[in-house]
Amino acid sequence: MHTMYPEIEPYRTHRIAVDDRHTLYVEECGNPDGLPVVFLHGGPGAGLSPYHRRFFDPARYRIVLFDQRGAGQSTPFADLTDNTTWHLVADIEAIREQLQIERWGVFGGSWGSTLALAYAQTHPERVLGLVLRGIFLCRPEEVRWYYEEGGASWILPEKWQRYAEAIPPEERTNMLDAYWKRLTSDDENVRLQAATAWGAWEGGGITLEESPETEASFAAPEVAVSLARIEAHYFRNGAFLKHDQLLHGVEKLRRIPTVIVHGRYDIICPVKNACDLAAVWPEAEFHIVLAGHAASEPAIVDVLVQATDKLADRYV
Repeated sequence: MHTMYPEIEPYRTHRIAVDDRHTLYVEECGNPDGLPVVFLHGGPGAGLSPYHRRFFDPARYRIVLFDQRGAGQSTPFADLTDNTTWHLVADIEAIREQLQIERWGVFGGSWGSTLALAYAQTHPERVLGLVLRGIFLCRPEEVRWYYEEGGASWILPEKWQRYAEAIPPEERTNMLDAYWKRLTSDDENVRLQAATAWGAWEGGGITLEESPETEASFAAPEVAVSLARIEAHYFRNGAFLKHDQLLHGVEKLRRIPTVIVHGRYDIICPVKNACDLAAVWPEAEFHIVLAGHAASEPAIVDVLVQATDKLADRYV
């Protein structure tokens, strides 16, 4: 079974201003002369983690990672102004041009898979290959499944109860709107309480096995505030996508080598999402593995690392 590559540090970091308001934190790792690949993190709003660098052979890859608008070390933190899927797609292109990269691989999981699909369908000529994990198409039914009662709440009822308790009973018929009201409150304490409850709920469903550490990390203010605010903003707006846009756009991607991996017991993004994508994209290599949602779970790591090794074999 393949495991992640050893820990590495960036050989170069950048702060790239993409407009008058937003500045992105970007890092490069691995081999400066290697095969370029861009890593797209989840959320939206979750930001980077050091282990994200480890899905790629550092001897063969020039690994580009960045915090998306409002997330991680990008500024302004948790900002929603001019923060849409299409701003992020433009940001990826701005980074590519700034780093003088002609074409690159694109790797994304969860929300990162959403963004990877949107980017690749907009700029297919720039994409050497796609590695997609934990497919999220941001359809209304997917958002309802995890953030409204009657879906994941039946699988994680005790964790749902803690998520629900942040909202008065009379407002629980629309949890997304109720949370949005608090996440955009003028009261910092109200915003923080809502964000940490949201983060704990999301972190509590990520791994197949119980992981209090993961739940706590998602509830930490430095993650939860950007995650909750930006996710709620995107989800209320359907990720700024047309109905089934990412499924309809697969026609533009058929010639791009693609690997899709999804956990059979993924509670946050049910495996049906990946099956719906694979059904319209038979050219893609599709794996369902014994895992939940987290990219760090061994069965998912195994396929992801195999996929990045295979992409490097193709071009290096």
